Amino acid sequence: MIKDKKKLARVIATWVVTSVMLSVFILDIVVVALGNKYVNEIPISTETFRYEYGNDRIHFLNTANSDCIILESNGKFALIDSGEGNENPRRKTEYKGYRDEVISYIKKVASDEKGFVNFEFVLGTHIHYDHAGNFEAIFEDEKISAKKAYFKEFNENVATEMETGAWGNKDTYEKIINTLKDRDIPVVSNLPDTEFSFGDFTLRFINTVTPEEVYGKGENASSVGVIVKKGEKTAFLGADFTKDSGLEQIYADDIGDVDLLKIGHHGYYGSSSKDFLKVLKPEITIVTNHLGKIYPNVKWNLTMVAKAPTFSTAHRNGIIATFTDDNQTILTEDIM
Repeated sequence: MIKDKKKLARVIATWVVTSVMLSVFILDIVVVALGNKYVNEIPISTETFRYEYGNDRIHFLNTANSDCIILESNGKFALIDSGEGNENPRRKTEYKGYRDEVISYIKKVASDEKGFVNFEFVLGTHIHYDHAGNFEAIFEDEKISAKKAYFKEFNENVATEMETGAWGNKDTYEKIINTLKDRDIPVVSNLPDTEFSFGDFTLRFINTVTPEEVYGKGENASSVGVIVKKGEKTAFLGADFTKDSGLEQIYADDIGDVDLLKIGHHGYYGSSSKDFLKVLKPEITIVTNHLGKIYPNVKWNLTMVAKAPTFSTAHRNGIIATFTDDNQTILTEDIM
């Protein structure tokens, strides 16, 4: 009798698990189909670098599942994050970093007539290697410089034990700061918390001071988001903003409606919660990752709650969003 009950329990458990997995699989198919429909409704053309749509642009580079973004407006350039470098202490086996690709792209789009690049500013949103790992290599190149570098001081009260230990976040931070100082690039740790002009853009940093209530939740909680405005268009570059870190709940209302959202934390679990998306209401979302790596719950929220198309920098080999003078958003992809 006991054996029969155990057998019955196993059969029931098997059917329950199988039913749940099948339901998730069917829902994922529905979400992917709708997502593809939304994407196809917005044209994306090949980038020519002839500026036929204007020169107020946000470049989302293809650095796989890492962040590197260039702001461009009226001949001015700024760098937000650097992409993953080639010596990530978390990687125990050989892997592909994006040092050469990032430096090559920077020189292609931001060089002056003599081949030099001088960013108005650079911003390290937080000290995770997939966001900050390339800064050291970038500024070891004598042809690339910046007028200032925004980096909040690394705060061990925010970081987890793993981040201060095996992941080497503090060591990464110190190497970046030392490289900048060697190049005489001023490091600004007290980030401005009000709007400022950058060409035709108006910019504002979000989470310039990490709230004590998120201490201990990990370096993602230090993430600095960037609001980019031009005319009636607004973008939010979400760094690694997540619900888990508390940043989405704290800052959603402050960010408000946006037209374009750079999805936080590469579309991994904890990002792009339904409550966050209901406040921001993005019309276009961009993920710095492969589409297949977006977590199912995030994919559901983007498709069923935001009802917005999601474009992948990895799938498109980078995406450039141009805000035109007549309040359009034009998307192009770099195939070079």
